[in-house]
Amino acid sequence: MRHLEQELVALRQDVIDMWQLVISQVANTGDAILSFDKDLAMKVSMREKKVDAYELKIDSFCENIIALHQPVAIDLRFVLAVFKINSNLERIADFAYGISQILISNPSVILDAELINETNLRGMIEQVNKMLVQGLDAFENEKSDFASAIFSEDYKVDEINAQAPKIIANYIQKNPDRALECLQLVGAFRKMERMGDHCSNIAEEIFFYIDAKILKHSGKK
Repeated sequence: MRHLEQELVALRQDVIDMWQLVISQVANTGDAILSFDKDLAMKVSMREKKVDAYELKIDSFCENIIALHQPVAIDLRFVLAVFKINSNLERIADFAYGISQILISNPSVILDAELINETNLRGMIEQVNKMLVQGLDAFENEKSDFASAIFSEDYKVDEINAQAPKIIANYIQKNPDRALECLQLVGAFRKMERMGDHCSNIAEEIFFYIDAKILKHSGKK
């Protein structure tokens, strides 16, 4: 096997490992906020540095491959796509960390289970988890059609996010003493919505890598 091929195989595995870690971070964050589990939120917080370490390692790996091997065609597209996927995965993990901090920084806040159901926070979390897993599946199997499903999933996330503020505002009017926790919930929704956007960005990079198509700003959604 050529040295470049060995480097690309190693890079692919690093990205997959990071991806799986980010999936775990998002899943744990979702479970933490739905069950008010402060210990689980703390676990997410403590693993944030591991995600950051992966990001730095993968960035450096990509830069070295381009500088030392000057890849072309699909190899170059792969490295460029990985470079951007890596950044998007790190941002998703940052948002998961941010949600975990809501629980850690406000230990006395317990979200109303009825409000969570009305806003469909659980459904939003499930959609984002699904998009992340679909993205990894598309990347590992080099199937751009797998990635295309992510765009429609992002629509669902956006719809839930658009409805949530109205529901929360009505709840605050009836329960003004719980305004703080409601504002925290709005923050969680915004972070989950941004996670969905980054999943769509990842899907775009998978299309670029596999099909040599640039979907950014193309209105593909």
